[in-house]
Amino acid sequence: MNQKSNKLSTKKKSKSILIGSVVALLIAITPYLFYIYEYFPDEPIYNTWLFDYESKFNLSIYVTMWLIMGKLIPLMLLILWFFTCKHWWYHIILIPIAMYSFQIFSAFAQDTNIIDEVEIFWLIPIMMVVTPFVYFIRVKLFDKHVLGIDLDAMDAELKVYKEKERLQKEKEAQTTSNQP
Repeated sequence: MNQKSNKLSTKKKSKSILIGSVVALLIAITPYLFYIYEYFPDEPIYNTWLFDYESKFNLSIYVTMWLIMGKLIPLMLLILWFFTCKHWWYHIILIPIAMYSFQIFSAFAQDTNIIDEVEIFWLIPIMMVVTPFVYFIRVKLFDKHVLGIDLDAMDAELKVYKEKERLQKEKEAQTTSNQP
C-alpha cells in the first residue's frame, strides 16, 4: 500500500514539474515571441498559401503584427497567471484578459480605424460581474480569517436559539392551557 502511494506521489510530482517547466519555458521565450513581427513584410498585403491578409488601416503587415504582438504577449502572460494563481482574487485577472482580447479583436478589425478607444464599453459588463464576485469572496475571507467571524457557526447558533425560543413558547402555552 505504501509503495503504491509513493508511485502516485512521484507521478504527481513529475507531472507538476513538467507543467511548471512548460509554464517557465513559455514565460522565458516571450521576448522571442514578441519579436516574431520582424519576420513579416513591411507591405500592405501578406500572401500565404492559406490566406491573404490586407492591412487597410496601418498599410503595413509589419506594423499590424507589431500591434498584435504587443497585445498578444501580455494576454498570454495574463492567461498563464490566471491559471497558475493561487490567491483568492485571481478572478479579477479576467478583466485585463478581456481588455487585451478586445484590443486584439480591434487590431484585426482595422477598418474601423479605432484601436484602444471603445474597449472599456465592452469591459463594463464583465467588470460588473467579476468585481462584485471577487469583492464577495474577499468579504467572506476577511470576516472569517481576519475578524474571526464564522457565519455558518452564527447561523447554527441562531437556529438553536430560535428552537429554544419555540420550545419555551410551547411550554408556556401548555402551562397556561393546563391552568383552570
